[in-house]
Amino acid sequence: MAELEFNDEGLNVWTEDERFEVTRERIAEYAAATNDPIAAHRDGDHGSPVFAIVPVFDSMIDPAVEVVPLEIFGRGLHGEQDFHFHRLIQPGETLTSRAKMVGYEGLPNGTRAVVYVECRGEDGELVNHQYVTMFFRGEDASNGKTVGELGSDHKFDEALRAQAPVAKVVQHVDDDQTFRYAPASGDPVPLHLDDAVAKDAGLPGIIAHGLCTMAFSSWAVLTELADSDTSRLKRLAVRFSKPVLPGQDLETTIWRRDAENGVTTFQFETRVGEDIVLKDGLAEIAD
Repeated sequence: MAELEFNDEGLNVWTEDERFEVTRERIAEYAAATNDPIAAHRDGDHGSPVFAIVPVFDSMIDPAVEVVPLEIFGRGLHGEQDFHFHRLIQPGETLTSRAKMVGYEGLPNGTRAVVYVECRGEDGELVNHQYVTMFFRGEDASNGKTVGELGSDHKFDEALRAQAPVAKVVQHVDDDQTFRYAPASGDPVPLHLDDAVAKDAGLPGIIAHGLCTMAFSSWAVLTELADSDTSRLKRLAVRFSKPVLPGQDLETTIWRRDAENGVTTFQFETRVGEDIVLKDGLAEIAD
């Protein structure tokens, strides 16, 4: 059997531009699908933080196809998501996105690979940029190499556990959450919609979309620390560590890390019972 190798020639090659028309209805649908209580999101006045994934969704996968061996592509998981926000997404505008794979890292149990995504407005200015980290389980097809860029660090500072958290938020994942989230986000993956498919994959049943869980954490952060003002959120990052099932309760715990140049950095994690389902959470909020 031929040795699997990542195709370095596919790194830093931009995809074709994808265009997305933002509607008030789609913004509101996404907010409702993530149980978001913030009125500006529910009314479609502007996009919620994780709504930023919707206009770029079709751009994320193509760069990986050019780099990752097809033999391991089916073992890929969405490992981390890191949003950097430049301005709010507004209804009525047309956004353009493009993406490229920028690097990968060989690990003992697989390979971590990072896609960089840009989303721009009609004036060409950045609306947001994102780092999407994929993890390909099993064989290390990178031969232990680290190549290119792996995004910005957002690892949890364990020293924070010695201090009291600034907030704890309990939230409930509805039984029909995935069936509402799939059309609102444009993510129809059967693991979130078909119980038999999920069980065939070794899961206990349908699982919630990781980005839906991240959206829950985003409005927890905004309501507790930013007076529900989405424009103050400059960065939001998490690592997806365990699946969430419909009907479960989430608890997001938030610690203040530091403040610099008018921005306060918070770190957080989200649990279901004793299991951490979102780890290495980081939020940067303008004062």
